Amino acid sequence: MNATTRTAIVTGASGGIGRAVAGRLVRDGFAVVLNYAGNAASADKAVAELRAAGGQALALKANVADVGEVGQLFKATVEKFGGVDVVVHCAGILPMRTIVEDQDLSLFDQVITINLRGSYAVMAESARRMTRGGRIIAFSSSEVAKSFPRYGAYSASKAAVESLVHTLANELRGREITVNAVAPGPVATDLFLNGKSQAQIDELTKLAPLERLARPEDIVGTVSFLAGPDGAWVNSQVLRPNGGFVY
Repeated sequence: MNATTRTAIVTGASGGIGRAVAGRLVRDGFAVVLNYAGNAASADKAVAELRAAGGQALALKANVADVGEVGQLFKATVEKFGGVDVVVHCAGILPMRTIVEDQDLSLFDQVITINLRGSYAVMAESARRMTRGGRIIAFSSSEVAKSFPRYGAYSASKAAVESLVHTLANELRGREITVNAVAPGPVATDLFLNGKSQAQIDELTKLAPLERLARPEDIVGTVSFLAGPDGAWVNSQVLRPNGGFVY
């Protein structure tokens, strides 16, 4: 390790936006730990590609909703790279149907456990482990401002994440650690597209004035900005790279 190399943990990094974020941060010069929950093959493939391109990368498994496993993720990162400078929490789930009237509390609990409890656990451990001047970046969603039917549990979980961002930013006063959220609109990932008909996809494509779905590469620049030197004065904010989907 070069003494000037900074280290980032990216949760949910075996695919989708998390994978793209990990690649961008490696290109930005970070040593990156790619966290994954179950898809070891995909995470290992991503690490191999990043290393082949000259980057420093490591895949580590952890369930973000398990406080013990999150602690081990950070402990292993510190042991390997010497510290944690940036944490990007991308891990989450997007269920197709959570109609409030259906009162499907089992699905609601699953969404809240992964999306909200997971965010709480990762953000808490970040605050405990992070070096001075670090960056904590959570992922929310521009859907919070749209309130689509059938997204009740998801919207509730992401709105709570945004509230956590503001609270933690205030709790870290004086430590020069920023806490922000990135809240994309619809992004063409497997997580978003799974279970949707072509008609639904076409309808969602037209919602933003730019009239297309985002690609993961459209989102990573915002993360790079927040993690880099130009983002040092941005704190307790929710940035919405969404092509005008909502404002």
